[in-house]
Amino acid sequence: MGRNLQITLKILRQVGFVQLALYTLYKLGLKTGYYKIVDSRKAESSQPLSNNLLPLIDRAHLQGILGQAGQLNLLSEADEIVAGKIRLFGGEPIKLKLSFDEPLQHWADYETKPALLSTLISPISDIKFIWEPARFGWAYTLGRAYQLTQTESYAESFWNYFEEFTNTNPAFHGPHWMNGQEVAIRMLAFVWASHVFESAAASSPERRAQLATSVATHAARIPPTLIYARAQNNNHLITEAAALYTVGRALGNSKWQYLGWRWLNWAFQHQISDTGEYIQHSSNYHRLMLQTALWVNTIKDEDWPPLTLKSLKLATNWLISILDPASGRTPNLGANDGALILPLSGSPFNDFRPTAQAAARAFLGSMIPAGVWDELSLWLGQGLHENTDKSKIELSSQLRGRDSWAYLRASTFGSRLGHMDQLHLDLWWRGINVAQDAGTYLYNADPPWDNSLVTSRVHNTIMVDDQEQMTRGGRFITLDWFPAYSKAVTTDPDEKIVGQLIGYHTGYRGVRHERKVSFYADERWVVEDKLYSKKSHTYRLHWLLPDLEWDVENSEKRLVISLRSLHGRVVLVLQAEPQLPNLNSLLSLVRAGELIFGHRDVQPFEGWVSPTYGHKVPALSLVVEIQNVSNTTLISEFIFPS
Repeated sequence: MGRNLQITLKILRQVGFVQLALYTLYKLGLKTGYYKIVDSRKAESSQPLSNNLLPLIDRAHLQGILGQAGQLNLLSEADEIVAGKIRLFGGEPIKLKLSFDEPLQHWADYETKPALLSTLISPISDIKFIWEPARFGWAYTLGRAYQLTQTESYAESFWNYFEEFTNTNPAFHGPHWMNGQEVAIRMLAFVWASHVFESAAASSPERRAQLATSVATHAARIPPTLIYARAQNNNHLITEAAALYTVGRALGNSKWQYLGWRWLNWAFQHQISDTGEYIQHSSNYHRLMLQTALWVNTIKDEDWPPLTLKSLKLATNWLISILDPASGRTPNLGANDGALILPLSGSPFNDFRPTAQAAARAFLGSMIPAGVWDELSLWLGQGLHENTDKSKIELSSQLRGRDSWAYLRASTFGSRLGHMDQLHLDLWWRGINVAQDAGTYLYNADPPWDNSLVTSRVHNTIMVDDQEQMTRGGRFITLDWFPAYSKAVTTDPDEKIVGQLIGYHTGYRGVRHERKVSFYADERWVVEDKLYSKKSHTYRLHWLLPDLEWDVENSEKRLVISLRSLHGRVVLVLQAEPQLPNLNSLLSLVRAGELIFGHRDVQPFEGWVSPTYGHKVPALSLVVEIQNVSNTTLISEFIFPS
């Protein structure tokens, strides 16, 4: 049986018949030209958008929350946008481009003819760099700046860009209409901009009417291909349903409002696990889901069903439980496409506190410590001084000390996961991600960067016989999932060990991998990887460390790696039981795809970390590999200065 047929049969068996059937119907619609027929009946709006759905921040409150430095940063970025530049995924300013150099065809043609799309977006190979500017996320920056200063140039710039997009991307034509989720996210930005710029002199009746028509047209694009979103059963369904609900409320369309509300609640009740983790196993997609829920929570005119509210509470707790208190960051878990659909805060892209704070207030009736990240809460009408009882938030089984904490990845997922990362460990100390997740970098690129950071090889876990934990079925599909189990153990506070995380899996056939993470009162962390098998194997332990100045101490019995951080010397001690001869010869270090210590076959994507989409920075990829062993224990001890 050929590999392609094997993969196809696995997808059918593991992904599920319903999702594959929905996807097949979507493909049939493309092939038969059905979507071209449906899209020819585009919607028109005979009434203006309602601007009673969303609150506006009082200018004094906005000034107070931003502070002097925050105001200067906001206006500087808004002025860049006026000048025609935006920051994709939190990167450096680039030209804002919303049009194409060639005549556009119906969006379905680009789905069915990949070569047609490649020609249109060349030389940019990744369509996400084309789509992102047209999500109009930068419109929130212009709106925040306008609300702060009432400067007309910010409103005028939005309207000029809106007219440029509308005139150069006719309804249902071109790449910006290919994907229902892209349409939905752009439509939410339009609705918000209509509200925040309502009083501006630039917001003429003609422009507002054109915007209402565009919003209705965007909404009409979504229902015919909702089967694709349902087939994906992920954030596509949530954002598209939220857009339909929003336009139903904004234009008084009960059919769209009902359809959006129905699928929103279905998704929240089916896509969030009993532990609160989102179905895509990704901290960034988890934030996107919660931000969508917060948007709808602000504009809705009905109560959440009890099951939906329960899921949103669990999801909020899960996010807070993986939040680093010193930086606001989270482990870079799973796929990270750089999405930030409600950038209503001066906090950087990788600061999750704006969403955690707003969700805690909305769904838990509590809050995390206050700060500049409270701006999103203000835009959602939550006020500055509500719900000050912080004791109500309950953290999950992550282990935390005074200056350090750890997250042990162990999921019993019932859906395809994003990354092959079972028993991966994230370790944080004073805001530094000491043992880190590599992230994503790019989805659509030529090898070796074709979504290559999904692999077990770059995660902080054990590989057996140089095999990945699971099977890649394509650029975005992993197969042959297996569960991992974990629990937190609280010990006697008088003992040296304060707490432990214990996990295991048997995903490698014939091998049992147990990982025990122990936290000591002196802020030491000891990770014991116990491997059991009746046969001999090659075991590969990997740690992805920050790109810091390093030293290796030569020893026969143990390996000592020192990292020089801003807060002092971090030491990693590696040992094996039973003791192995020449342990030093088993260690290798790779930085930015280049071998810098020891011996090993290096993959170009090793020794990198991607903090957000399209950006990568060097990291230290440390590997200890032992061969021809059946049972062994590898011990990693992280020692932080007091």
